[in-house]
Amino acid sequence: MLRRKTIIAAEDRPPEHRMARTLGWPHLMALGVGAIVGTGILTLIGVGAGKAGPAVLLSFAIAGAICACAALAYAEMATMMPAAGSAYTYSYAVLGEVFAWVVGWSLILEYSLVVSTVAVGWSGYAVGFLRGLGVAPPDMLTHGPVFSGHLFDGSFQLVSMGVNVPAIVIIGIVAGMLMLGTRESAWLNTVLVAIKIATLALFVFVALPHFDAANLEPFMPFGFGKTMGADGVERGVMAAAAIIFFAFYGFDAISTAAEEAKNPERDLAIGIVGSMLVCTLIYVVVSAAAVGAVYFADFSASPEPLALILRNIEAPGVARIVGAAAVIALPTVLLAFLYGQSRIFLVVARDGFLPPALAKISRRGTPVRITALTALFVSIFAGLVPLDQIAALANSGTLCAFIAVALCMLILRKRAPDARRPFRTPAHWVVGLGAIGGCLYLFVSLSRLTQISFLVWTVLGLIVYFAYGMRRSLARG
Repeated sequence: MLRRKTIIAAEDRPPEHRMARTLGWPHLMALGVGAIVGTGILTLIGVGAGKAGPAVLLSFAIAGAICACAALAYAEMATMMPAAGSAYTYSYAVLGEVFAWVVGWSLILEYSLVVSTVAVGWSGYAVGFLRGLGVAPPDMLTHGPVFSGHLFDGSFQLVSMGVNVPAIVIIGIVAGMLMLGTRESAWLNTVLVAIKIATLALFVFVALPHFDAANLEPFMPFGFGKTMGADGVERGVMAAAAIIFFAFYGFDAISTAAEEAKNPERDLAIGIVGSMLVCTLIYVVVSAAAVGAVYFADFSASPEPLALILRNIEAPGVARIVGAAAVIALPTVLLAFLYGQSRIFLVVARDGFLPPALAKISRRGTPVRITALTALFVSIFAGLVPLDQIAALANSGTLCAFIAVALCMLILRKRAPDARRPFRTPAHWVVGLGAIGGCLYLFVSLSRLTQISFLVWTVLGLIVYFAYGMRRSLARG
């Protein structure tokens, strides 16, 4: 269970398992920005405002600071071990096989549910855009099942049935793009990221003149820590931060591109750290403009909060532009995370935990089989699970991965202090412990249902490992 994997250089792998190096640091920066700036600011800003009120600004700051610590740890580990697999690979090389399995199992949760969440968010904007044009799709085909009540007190029940068809369709389209080629997908992603940033700049330009300090009062209506409201909803700055945390991660998808980067030792660090800095600035400005322009309660329940804010300040034309841009540009998040998930599955298959045939690379240099399997898997969640429940559960998997990467960095600083580190995390003990402590606090701030669901998922993963994975591992020799 504690055996550790030796990292094999991409060039030393069999030809059928070798991916083409086609990505430079601009592609990786665009991949990171495309992954980070998406559902979090376009849709979850409403969910966060509903939990924290105007203090959602503070929630963004807290989540961003924790993610910054994790990003620095990722940058060091990714440049030391430029191999696909992200936190799974680092854990396998530093902590041992059983820990790597748990982290990989958590990454499956993270990436799969992020893709599903973003697809659901895209669906909300797409349907809103169509309705603005006078086209009204059948309601039951635009959202998954709707539930009410609580799972543990006997009030949990199905309110209405439905299948989110637009979410399933967009996953299929993005998966098809990835199968065509990594470089082609990267260039299209870069163009769409530019459209997305221009759209957010337009929102700020229009909304900021309507900033009213009265909309920020009371600033912290639900308190700082997690509290249970009379309606059974957990609120507070930290409850919002635990959800908004979803808005910041995405840089970890860059580390899965290690075997396709032209110069991984340089490009990975620039992509990870650079994308975090750019996105933090974007989030602070956009969220300030949003909560200042309209009172938070007026947009907190909307699936398209930025477009709703623009309509409320009598800018319907700009609202249609934002809605259209979201429909066009949100798939960049899908592309980044579906890309990352397929690479995680690829490495897991290489290690013997999945059928090795799934790790085969096509003539175009892409893992077609594993990408198709990943798309099928996440489509089930996107079509049948509500947005807020998906996002919270995805966060728990990410928190586990971030803790593992920070721990790996600290262990290697003690175990191999003189090892070559193309990127060295500054104040590594402060950053590493900050990432670990912050992620643990965010996990405690998640809802009880999310915490229990994650623990159940982890136990299920351990059962699969002992019953199947441990015997299949190629590291056994």
